[in-house]
Amino acid sequence: MMDSIPRVESKTYGVNNNHWMKFRHRVYNQVKSILLEKGWLFYIVGFLLGRAIILSMVSPFAVAFLATIWIVHKEKTPTVMLAVLAGAASYSIGHGVFVALAMIVFILLAGIFKRTSKQQIIIPVFVFLSTVAPRIFLYSITDQLSTYQWMLLLVEGILGTVLVLIFMQSIPLLSPNKYKPTLKNEEIVCMIILIASILTGTIGWQLYDASIEQIFSRYFVLVLAFVGGAAIGSTVGVVAGLILSLANVANLYQMSLLAFSGLLGGLLKEGKKVGVAAGLLVGTFLVGIYGDSSTLLPSVLESSIAIAFFFLTPASWFKKLSRYIPGTEEYTNEQEQYLQKVRNVTAKRVEQFSDVFEALSKSFTTAEEFSQDEKIEKRETDYFLSQVTEKTCQSCFMKDRCWQQQFDKTYELMEDLKDDLGENPEPNRKLVREFENHCVKSKKVLETMKEELSFFEANRKLKKQVLESKRFVADQLQGVSEVMEDFAKEILKERQHHENQEIQIMHALKHMGIELEKLDIYQLEKGNVDIEITASFYDYHGEGSKLIAPVLSDILNEMIIVKNEEVSPFPNGYCYLSFGSAKEFVVETGVAHAAKGGGLISGDSYTTIELGAGKYAMAISDGMGNGKRAREESGETLRLLQQILQTGIPERVAIKSINSILALRSTDEMFATLDLAVINLHNAFVRFLKIGSTPSFIKRGDQMLRVEASNLPMGIIQEFDVDIVSEQLKSEDLLIMMSDGIFDGPKHVENTDVWLKRKIRDMETNDPQEIADLVLEEVIRTRSGAIEDDMTVLVAKVVKNTPQWASIPHYVEKAQ
Repeated sequence: MMDSIPRVESKTYGVNNNHWMKFRHRVYNQVKSILLEKGWLFYIVGFLLGRAIILSMVSPFAVAFLATIWIVHKEKTPTVMLAVLAGAASYSIGHGVFVALAMIVFILLAGIFKRTSKQQIIIPVFVFLSTVAPRIFLYSITDQLSTYQWMLLLVEGILGTVLVLIFMQSIPLLSPNKYKPTLKNEEIVCMIILIASILTGTIGWQLYDASIEQIFSRYFVLVLAFVGGAAIGSTVGVVAGLILSLANVANLYQMSLLAFSGLLGGLLKEGKKVGVAAGLLVGTFLVGIYGDSSTLLPSVLESSIAIAFFFLTPASWFKKLSRYIPGTEEYTNEQEQYLQKVRNVTAKRVEQFSDVFEALSKSFTTAEEFSQDEKIEKRETDYFLSQVTEKTCQSCFMKDRCWQQQFDKTYELMEDLKDDLGENPEPNRKLVREFENHCVKSKKVLETMKEELSFFEANRKLKKQVLESKRFVADQLQGVSEVMEDFAKEILKERQHHENQEIQIMHALKHMGIELEKLDIYQLEKGNVDIEITASFYDYHGEGSKLIAPVLSDILNEMIIVKNEEVSPFPNGYCYLSFGSAKEFVVETGVAHAAKGGGLISGDSYTTIELGAGKYAMAISDGMGNGKRAREESGETLRLLQQILQTGIPERVAIKSINSILALRSTDEMFATLDLAVINLHNAFVRFLKIGSTPSFIKRGDQMLRVEASNLPMGIIQEFDVDIVSEQLKSEDLLIMMSDGIFDGPKHVENTDVWLKRKIRDMETNDPQEIADLVLEEVIRTRSGAIEDDMTVLVAKVVKNTPQWASIPHYVEKAQ
């Protein structure tokens, strides 16, 4: 029974709270509908702007507001005119007459020129004329115009023109649009001017001894300082104070109060509402001390009422307003949501393109499989024999015996002859003798068959070339599809929140005396860590690599290094540091090469490529022959290889694509070998792809490993399977790759494989460049200094990456 009582009370409280939330939401929607959708907000603003006067006799607000409504909401113009006129008449009859005349002049001018283009340019001119003309008319009736009055009416006309341009940017923000973009700084200032102009219409209204315009001006300063910070708060104070001071010169000191309160409140916004309110009270007391003591108490009362309204304002209103003010957290979240939506749409589109390329690849593959059908080959043979028989058997008197009575034997003999002629220039004698016994025109048939066979082979070669083109396109499309699919996944990678790691990092660094201003963890995937830190240092001495990176290495159990750092040149300035995963292994390379006969141009080419994503590639290509032509062949092969591999296409697809490119050059044959090794720097796993190349060797201490694969040089045959050989390297392993000039170079050596292994094993150095130089020198020595082929040897040493600074263990405080 006792346990059930709290649950009943909690349930009752929850129901009451839910009813209160629904009631408040319903009231808010009704008020919003009345003010925005039915246009009462425009009528209230029009009424107050009709009352607004500055410098005792200048009123540029009414006609400027009417002109803006004429442009933005023309259907509301008649009702707004009545509201403005009512506000002007409530101030004084004379002011009401002026406003009425000014609005009539404006409506006449705007109505006459309503079909004129560029309305936004001529409307400000109409406002100037409709403001100046009635004022001249009224002054001329009562008295002769003085120089001061001329100046005032010109100022009034110019202010009206400027206010139209300001109201054009701020009035549309009051419209009930479902979508409102974020505000620009000039739009914020225009809105502040509009609010201050509206407050001018409340001058003279008082609540006890407190002025209404001062209460609401301070309220808006509190709101915008709380939302936008010191910059927005001080701007609101300056603009609102200036306009209110123009309306009542006695309020001139209020500009200082509002500006200082907005600045101080914005600086104290970290203290929430209490901090901003304290800023206003401090500003009120400081400015009030230097003023008349009789005004201090009313000023404190005005600030207190404004603070009360400020505390009663729902938090949801501040959140909605924050979405439109640059620099706020809500504004940033809004921008991130927009960017996320764009990213998702882009990734979806890339995935669709990936699916399209994959479908195209499958269509080409299907066509390839269809072309290899046995029925197609049978049909080609039938077509070939029909061509032969049409030129020979159609006019033969033995046609019926051969093709009707002995069809199977005749067809089989001619098919065997076709196959034999396709392999040898002259057919088998036994087969010819058998055919002569069967056919009375055997010589003519054989001659015709030889003629047709040349066309048949040309046609078959053409079809084979087309088939290779389709296969090449299918491989390329599949590779592009895979790259685009990976790219779509990369786009969808969002910044991940890792609260536990953030707490650990901030605790550990704080324990070391490093206070972080900002910590962003974007990725903690093994081998792909991405962390950004902003910290303040009095005098930076490499703390990023000496302290922070070792702490991160210990927390994340992975080697972390500084990727980028931007150090402030000033003491206690902010330093930006970017951290990422270090490679587990690094590769040191050395190369030695020589051209045939000691020439300058070698037919061998080599390259080392940093592929990204922790991969390192080494390649040697040997063009057929020597000299410039061979150099072009091998260089073209490596150029294509580098460009395709850097796009992210898998190595197997890349090599098959290069082979297809070289093989399809029917008018410019190019053949080249390729020896490729791709090392994963995260785990030292290496993949070898050898196309017509010589074996490679791995030296591990005194142990020598041989790596080889059997593939013809690239471009010789159109269709081939790439053999991939994989090995697991260890730290300090040496990988030796070479062209055939090195492997086949030693003279008077029966087993070059054993000889090379022994020479490399006996070398006392582990430096890659020295080993490359020594291997080249040993091979040339066996030929007494003669270089009879292009020679290239490429050596790589895999070394465990040791950080400059050891990891620093972090201490976790245990709960008591």
